Order: sequence, then structure tokens, then C-alpha cells
Amino acid sequence: MASHRRPKQPSQTYATVLTATAAAAVALSAQPASADPLPDPSKKGVQAQVDRLYEEATQATEKYNGAKETAGRLEKQVEDLQEAAAREQSGLNSLRAQLGSIATAQYRTGGLDPSVQLLLSSDPDGFLDKASAMDRLSAQQVSALHHYESQQQGLQQKRQEATEKLNNLAGVRKELGSKKKEIQGKLAQAQKLLNTLTAEERAQIADKEERANRSSERVELGNEASASQRAAAAFGAAKGKVGVPYVWGASGPNSFDCSGLTSWAFNQAGVTIPRTSQAQANVGTRISSMSALQPGDLIIMRTDLSHVGFYAGNGQILHAPKPGAQVRYESIARSGMPFMWGVRI
Repeated sequence: MASHRRPKQPSQTYATVLTATAAAAVALSAQPASADPLPDPSKKGVQAQVDRLYEEATQATEKYNGAKETAGRLEKQVEDLQEAAAREQSGLNSLRAQLGSIATAQYRTGGLDPSVQLLLSSDPDGFLDKASAMDRLSAQQVSALHHYESQQQGLQQKRQEATEKLNNLAGVRKELGSKKKEIQGKLAQAQKLLNTLTAEERAQIADKEERANRSSERVELGNEASASQRAAAAFGAAKGKVGVPYVWGASGPNSFDCSGLTSWAFNQAGVTIPRTSQAQANVGTRISSMSALQPGDLIIMRTDLSHVGFYAGNGQILHAPKPGAQVRYESIARSGMPFMWGVRI
């Protein structure tokens, strides 16, 4: 068994990170998100309520990440379609200019052939349907006109596709705003609950979280030799981020949420995996038994698949757990989240 020592990182107390996280969340919106009415907090139950709010915030974060990934994909598709339409429009303009020269030449040599009126028609398809006009065109001209017609149809289709993608993008951006507001509301509500405690009670909570962060310095890891080369490289990158703070929606390198850490780490190993925990749950090879896990495997947690981390061996998970915490090692059994399955990339 190898003893892991955490790399030296700037130390931050739980209270400092928590206050900064909540303050930043509220400041992001010109009007703070309205939260559900706060329950009458009993001192004994505040921690449980705060933990529940943090869990709900992380679940909403994964939905936010999914919408953000979809928005990025749609933006790229719209950009590609618009660029393709611009190229086709340029080619169409050149083709129309070439066909226009045919009309000019025919006019100068004896009047405008009726068939060449196609060049000025707003309905080239309808004009071509008139078979009686086709015998007035050379084979080369017929080919050019059909090509022109095909180019126009292709251009129209791309413009229509781009419009549909833009409409989809508008809907996804609306969802992004809704999830952002929800997350900010959960974090602000958690801070209000913490503010009901005495300074001594807040210090006790902060000390408990700080001890959980410090426990990473003494964790006993499993044998990493069994991991694949790329999984070992990704796990190694994640280990170098122990002590970095959790921030919702963050994908590194100076802050992470749960799936931001795993996707960033695999990217350092030259492997691209999806951004969200739900999508990461369905890539690679599924490992149903916890006893079959190897260091570097992904671990999918919670019934809604809203949490992910690295299996570190010896029953430990390396993850970015929640707001106010740091990237750290933690016992899977004591994490408070049910294990669903592992994923081997």
C-alpha cells in the first residue's frame, strides 16, 4: 500500500471558501435568485439542511453543465452552417455571373433567347420544367443551369438548418439561465442557514470540513499498476489537484466541480470524455462490483448519477465533493452518496 502525501497547496479554511463561494454566487446575478422560504432552523438540524442544499446545488450544476455542453455544440454547428452557406452563396454569385455572360452574348448576336430568360427568373425550377425551352440551350448551358438550381436549393437548406439550430440554441441558453439562478439560490439559502448559527457553531462546522480536507494527507491508496496507461495518467493529473477548491460549473485548472475534475484530468491524458457525470456514466466499460474497481476508474455516485470521481484504491474516492470543500480523498462508505457503478475508460 502506498502512502499518499498531498502536494503543497495554498491552505484555505472551509469558512473562507464557503463565504467566498456564496458571495460570488449572489454577485453573479443583478437580482439574487429567490429561494424557497427558509424552514425554521433548529441549531441541531442546520448542518443537515445545508448538506441537502449543497447536494441539490451539485445536482443542478450537472444539469447546467449538460446545457452548457449542448450550447457549445449548437454554437459550433451554427457557425459551420453559416460558413458553408457563405461559401455556397459566393459560388452561386460566380455561377450566376458566368450564366449572365451567356445571356449578354446571345443578346448581342441576335436577341435574347427566351430560354436564357432563366437567368433573370426568380423561379429557375419552374422555368426548367418547360421542356419546350430546353432545346434552345446547348448541353453545356443545360448542365450549368441545373448546377445553378442545385446550388440554390443547397443554400436554402443550409440557411433553414442554421435557423433551426439558432432556435434550439435560444432554448438551451434559457435553460442555462434557469439552472444558474437555481444554483445561486441554493447557495444563498445555505449561507442564510449558516448565518443563523453562533460563531462557535460555525467554527465547529468549519473545523469538521477542514479536518476532512486534511485527511487527504494521510490516505492509503491502492496499487495503481493495474490501471491502464491513460487512466493512470488521468488519475495522476487529478492527484495533483488535491486541495483545489470546488466551484460549481468549473472545469479547471484552478477550481473544479465533480465532472469538471474528471473531464479535465482525462483531457490531460489525451482522452476526451463528456462533460457531465450522467454522460460519463455511459462511456467506457461498466464495472458493477466495487471489489472489481481499479485505481483510475471513474466512480458514479447517487441514483440520479449526479456525482463522479476517481477510484483511488483501498475504498477511497478522489473527487471534488461539494461547495465549500476542496478536491480530496474520502472514504466511499462515508461519503454519504450511494455507489452506482464504475466506468473504466
